[in-house]
Amino acid sequence: MNKARELRAHRRGILHDEKLTERLMITPAIIALAVISIFPLLYMLYISMFDYSMSVNNPTFVGFQNWARVLKSKTFWACWKRTGYIAGIGISVQMVLGIAVALLIYRLPKGQNVILTLFMLPVFVAPIVAGLLGRFLLNSTYGFYSWILSTFFGYSEELFANPTGAVIGIVAIDVWEWTPLVTMIVLAGLQSMDLEVLEAASIDGASYLAKLRYVIFPLASRTILVALLIRSMDILRYVDTITIITEGGPADATRTSGYYLMQTAFRFQNFGQAAVMGIIMIAVISVLGKLFIRLMGRGVM
Repeated sequence: MNKARELRAHRRGILHDEKLTERLMITPAIIALAVISIFPLLYMLYISMFDYSMSVNNPTFVGFQNWARVLKSKTFWACWKRTGYIAGIGISVQMVLGIAVALLIYRLPKGQNVILTLFMLPVFVAPIVAGLLGRFLLNSTYGFYSWILSTFFGYSEELFANPTGAVIGIVAIDVWEWTPLVTMIVLAGLQSMDLEVLEAASIDGASYLAKLRYVIFPLASRTILVALLIRSMDILRYVDTITIITEGGPADATRTSGYYLMQTAFRFQNFGQAAVMGIIMIAVISVLGKLFIRLMGRGVM
């Protein structure tokens, strides 16, 4: 009995030492992340309490006036509304296409890595470059895609000259660039599935649609949620392509919350209100992150 107790105590000691070692190893990274993230956040909170701009030599303390002005601003909420539907359309299309392409690649007997590598090329293009490509390819005078629209669909107008066309163009460019990322993440989840479960479903005579619904999607649900989380957090900060192509127009149709924040900070030079907008954006992204983490913990789908 004494030997058994000593053995258990020895094992507990080893586990304790391993946990302590793990904590000591990750502590420097945690400290670095805290310094990198917490200090800017505190500084943003500080700036949000001041009338802070390049034209003011001595910023004056205004308390919560910047917060009141931003929260009462109809323009601010209109920008968030536009962000909501642009993000909703973009993420929906990206998830559907990304999952569909991942399933197609997964069913290929050979060449999965080669095809995935070629399909991933748009991800390595800088968003500004993607915006420039989109602007030239969709130009009504010499753009290749505009020629296709004109020849086969009878649409010869400038796509970015009307609000609806501008939103479609901006979403299309984002879908082209980031759908491969969704495909890569979902494909990684598909490749990590337990093949015995799929084989059992096939032996039981389940159709491919039945396997998708009751086997593949439940097993890959967490990976799909990871892809959805990454794209949801990223598309809320969608600024680069909008700046290059539309600059928030026409008629503010593509003036998203991220673009309005950039305008407020660098064009209007009102850093106090821009700090408030940035803090609100961080809060929204944090809430989304916690929501998705809870869903992953529950094993949704």
